[in-house]
Amino acid sequence: MTSPRVPTTIPHGRTARRLEWTHLPPHVRALVEERCGSAVVSARSQGAGFTPGFASVLTCEDGSRHFVKAASQKAQRMFAEAYREEARKLGALPDGAPAPRLLWTHDADDWMVLGIEYVESRQPGRPWRPEDLTRCVAMTEQLAAALTPPPDGLVADDFATEFDAWPAYWDALLAAPPDLPGFAGHAPEAASLAARFGEVTAGSTLVHTDIRDDNLLLAADGRVLLCDWNWPVVGAAWLDTVLLLIGPRGDGLDVDAVLAASPLLAEVPAEAVDIVIALVTAYFLVSARQPVPPTSPHMRDAQRWQGEVCWDWLRERRQWA
Repeated sequence: MTSPRVPTTIPHGRTARRLEWTHLPPHVRALVEERCGSAVVSARSQGAGFTPGFASVLTCEDGSRHFVKAASQKAQRMFAEAYREEARKLGALPDGAPAPRLLWTHDADDWMVLGIEYVESRQPGRPWRPEDLTRCVAMTEQLAAALTPPPDGLVADDFATEFDAWPAYWDALLAAPPDLPGFAGHAPEAASLAARFGEVTAGSTLVHTDIRDDNLLLAADGRVLLCDWNWPVVGAAWLDTVLLLIGPRGDGLDVDAVLAASPLLAEVPAEAVDIVIALVTAYFLVSARQPVPPTSPHMRDAQRWQGEVCWDWLRERRQWA
C-alpha cells in the first residue's frame, strides 16, 4: 500500500448530509414511484460528495433499482438550479460519452427531480489504488474522443471565460500566505504561472472539470462512468486527466508517471500542466478559508487538502526547495 503524500482525516464516502427518502413530501415520493413504475421499498443515500440534495438508489417492489436526485426550489434553490443544469447537460451528451443516461426529469411543484440510469458499480477506493486509477485515466481518453468537438445543442463557456477570475485568488494568498513549505518564497512565481492559464487551456473538447473519486463509477461490466455534469466547459482535451490526478497524488501514487504515459499529454509541455496546477491551487486554498456550510461540514477540509496536495505537486514539479 502506498503512503499518502498529504495525510487527511476526511471521511471519504461519508462526507454528504443529504435529504433522505422520508424527507421528501408525499407528492414527490408518489411522483417518483409513478416514474419508476413500482413502489419504493428501500432507499440508499449517496454518502459521498458535498451537496445536501436528495441523491439515492431506490429499490422497488418489482426488484428494479433507480438512481434519483431531487431538490426543492424554495428550500434548496442553489441545488435545484444545479440539478436543472445537470439535467440539461447530461441530456445533451452523445451516446458514446462515458456517463449514466438521463431517463426523465420533473421540474414543477417547487421540485427539481432527476431520474438517472442505475448502474451496478462502485466508486474508486480511497486511498486510490493503481488499478482503479488506470481504469479512470483510460476513461478520460474515451471521454475526450467522444466529446471532441462538443455535442450539438450543449452550450458551454470556454475554459478561459469560466475560470477568468481564478488567477486573482493568488492576490489573497500573497497577502496572507498559508503555512506551507516553500510557499512564501515561491508563491509569486506560482501566481505568474496561473495568470497564463489562457495560453494553455484552449481547445475544442467538452471538459467535465469536476472529476474526482466521488463522481466516478467503476461499473461491474468494466465501464467507467463520470457523473455530476454541472460544470463542463470547452477546453483542452487533457485537462480532465490532470484534474483527476489530484486525489491520487495526495494518496501517494506516482501521477507524473501516469501523465508521461497518457497519449492525451504526449505533446503537452510540462509547464502547461504546471500552469493548471497553479491555477487550481489558489482556488482550493482560498475556498478553504470560507465559512463551513452547515449542510456540508467536510467541504472546507476537502478543499484545504486538495490545495495542499496541489501545492506539494507543483513544488516538486518546479523543483522548488
